[in-house]
Amino acid sequence: MEFKEAVKLALQSLWSNKLRSVLTLLGVVIGVASVIAVVTLVNGANMFVLQKFSSYGADVFTVTKMPSFTTNVDEYIKMAKRKNITFEDFKYVQVNCKLCAGMGGQQATTGKLVRGTQAITDATIRGYTWQMPSLQNLDITEGRGFTDADEEHASHVAIIGTDVQDNLFPGVDPIGQELRADGQPYTVIGVVEKQGSTFGASQDNFIGVPLTTYMKDYGTQKTVTIYVKASSPGPALEETADEVRVLMRAARHDRPGQPDSFELDTNNTLVGFATSLTNSFGLVMGAIALISLVVGGIVIMNIMLVSVTERTREIGIRKALGARRQDILLQFLIESGTMAGVGGAFGVIGGVMVAEIVTILAGFPSSVAVWSVFAGLVMATATGIFFGVYPARKAAELDPIVALRAD
Repeated sequence: MEFKEAVKLALQSLWSNKLRSVLTLLGVVIGVASVIAVVTLVNGANMFVLQKFSSYGADVFTVTKMPSFTTNVDEYIKMAKRKNITFEDFKYVQVNCKLCAGMGGQQATTGKLVRGTQAITDATIRGYTWQMPSLQNLDITEGRGFTDADEEHASHVAIIGTDVQDNLFPGVDPIGQELRADGQPYTVIGVVEKQGSTFGASQDNFIGVPLTTYMKDYGTQKTVTIYVKASSPGPALEETADEVRVLMRAARHDRPGQPDSFELDTNNTLVGFATSLTNSFGLVMGAIALISLVVGGIVIMNIMLVSVTERTREIGIRKALGARRQDILLQFLIESGTMAGVGGAFGVIGGVMVAEIVTILAGFPSSVAVWSVFAGLVMATATGIFFGVYPARKAAELDPIVALRAD
């Protein structure tokens, strides 16, 4: 039997028994859809993480009290007991660092913004040193950014995100207007370019004020996050990081031989950890999804055994007309592979749709990997062929005389 004819017979069998076909392929569809959805979401998360951290530049690294990511509870508790990084630590490094091309500090809290009758209750209020917006690649689209004089005089000025502009200043030019953050008045001097959302959370619902003003209004109890810009990526970045590490240890009186009382992370470190975390999550979810694929394969094997029983007389006639054992074997393998391939195609479509729905509803980034589409189809077809071997062998080994006697 020709390959094309075997595929045609398989499709005819699927079409003639629609309900049975749907139930047969449901496991394969769910399995492939799960795998495609997981790969699409993980790929989207990895691309987002890479883009987000890379936006700071390959020559920027951070110094923080706590690591950006940790999976060890004991380590987290231990690190939480560290001393806060103070503004004095920041100034010490800023004054003494010879290789630093730029440096900024940041603190943040959540508070209430009010203008007239309009209010935002969950806005992020950030305290910035004057260089911070440029280190975070925050472009000012209207007005101006901070100056050294704003920081020195603890001026009550602010830059705002587009969400704050839309909610508190609808149809009004916000530059020069006043708003209140937790009761404190600030004059808007700039609007930051739209940043979008991260995993469904808006990045534009914030105001930035000079760090000295922030500490005056909110106190100095919070830790400072330090951003450092090296002269260039590569060796210069490593040399700058080494110098900052020495200065931080000196400022915080870390004893020789003792571990750092802070975290120093480059973009490569953060991207690598985040990518490995999402990949691990993807592997776990993918393994769970593969169980559905195995279940679907077992269902296909069961249906193929039923099909062999139903078509016993047909098999006997084919053998009597000269069909060889391998012809019968190949026919049923092609049919089981075609059935699973059709289920895989619907699974790919379903998986992409599920990922897009998650992106729309939850804001979780997704990106379809072309290789995953082909991998899903191959996995489905291979599953059908694997679980179709036993029914195909059983059909191929039927005695033609016995088969012809079947009703």
